[in-house]
Amino acid sequence: MSHDQQPNDIAIDAIPIDLEITQTGDVDLSDVPDDIESITRGLAGEQPPTNPIVVLQAARWWYLHGEGGTDPAFQWAIEWTRHLATGTPSDSERFDAFLAYLVSVGFADDRHELR
Repeated sequence: MSHDQQPNDIAIDAIPIDLEITQTGDVDLSDVPDDIESITRGLAGEQPPTNPIVVLQAARWWYLHGEGGTDPAFQWAIEWTRHLATGTPSDSERFDAFLAYLVSVGFADDRHELR
C-alpha cells in the first residue's frame, strides 16, 4: 500500500481514489492530490507532459472525482493524449474550457496565470 493511501482507499496505483467525492462534480483544489495537481498544472503550461501514461493518470482522477466524462480536465487530458498518440492538432476550444475550469476549481485567479 502506498504512503498516500488509506486502508479504505481503492486504487490501482499510488494515486488514491476518494470514494466520498467520487463523481460529485464539486472539486476543490484542496481535494486534488499533489501528483494530480502537478500533472494538471503541466497540462495547462507551456511544456505539457509528453508521457501519455502520466496524462491518463490525471484523466482517470478527474473522471472519477470531477464530472465524469463531461469534466473539462478529463476531456482535455484525453484530448492531449490523442494529440500525443496521433500527432494531430488538439482542440483549442477544449483547452480554453479546461483553463476556465481550472480557474473555477481554484488553480489560479485568472486563466492567463496558468500559462
